[in-house]
Amino acid sequence: MSRLTEVFAAAKADGRAALIAYLPAGFPNPPETVALIGAMVENGVDAVEVGLPYSDPLMDGEAIQSAVEQALAGGARIADVMAVVRATAEAGAPALVMSYWNPIERYGVDRFTAELGANHGVGVITPDLTPEEADEWVAATDREDLDRVFLVAPSSTEERIATVSRISSGFVYAASTMGVTGVRSVVSGDAAGLVARVRQHTTLPVCVGLGVSTGDQAAEVARYADGVIVGSAFVKAVQSAPDDAAAREAVGALARELANGVRGHAGAVR
Repeated sequence: MSRLTEVFAAAKADGRAALIAYLPAGFPNPPETVALIGAMVENGVDAVEVGLPYSDPLMDGEAIQSAVEQALAGGARIADVMAVVRATAEAGAPALVMSYWNPIERYGVDRFTAELGANHGVGVITPDLTPEEADEWVAATDREDLDRVFLVAPSSTEERIATVSRISSGFVYAASTMGVTGVRSVVSGDAAGLVARVRQHTTLPVCVGLGVSTGDQAAEVARYADGVIVGSAFVKAVQSAPDDAAAREAVGALARELANGVRGHAGAVR
C-alpha cells in the first residue's frame, strides 16, 4: 500500500474526506515554503501538492501565477522542489509534485522520477499531459513506484474519463469547473456530477479541486468526494500576510478551518 493510499484509507476509516493542500516551492522563499507546509500539516492537512514553478502556467489564476513568478524571481529550481518534497515527508505528510509537462521533459523524465523517489515523493500531478502522450511517463513512474494523477473536467467525455481513470494511480483529480485556478464564492454544481461519472469507471479515490477556500465549501465537497484540494486560498493567505510569522499563522488557521470542514463540522474550534 502506497503512502497516498494509506492517507485515503485512514480518512475513509474516520468517515471523512482527505484534505490536500497546494503551495509552490520557493514561495515566498525556499525556507518559508517548508515552514508553511509544516503549519499546514500540524493543523490537519493530510497530503501536500508541491508546485514546480514554471514560467508559463496557463491553467493557473492570478494568485498562483503571482506566487510562481515570485518563486522564480527568487531562483527556485527543481532542486528546491525536491528539497520541499523531502521536508514535507519528514513533516509526516506524503508529497506530490504538481507540474506542467514541459519542465519535466526538459529536465529528463527518468532523472526527474528518480530524484523524486529518492526524496520520498509519492507521485506527480500533470495537468497538461494527455494519456495519449504519456507512454514514457507511465513507464518512468512505474519504475519508481510513483503515483501519477491525471485530470478530468465537467466537459470530459465518458471515453476521456475512462481513459484517465485507467491510466491514473493514487487518485483522479476532478477539476470542479472549467477555467483557471482561483478562489470562488461557491463551488461549481458540476463537481458532484463529475465525481459520480468518474466513479463509474474506477475504484480510485476522486478528489475535487479548483475553487475551495472555506470550511463550509470543504464540508460541501467532502460529502461526495474522497479528497478536497485547496491551493489558491493558501497562496492568498500568504500574500495577504504582513510578514512570515503572520503568514504561518494564517495558513495554520485556514488549514484548521478546512480540516474541520472535511470532518463535517465547519466552523468548530479544535
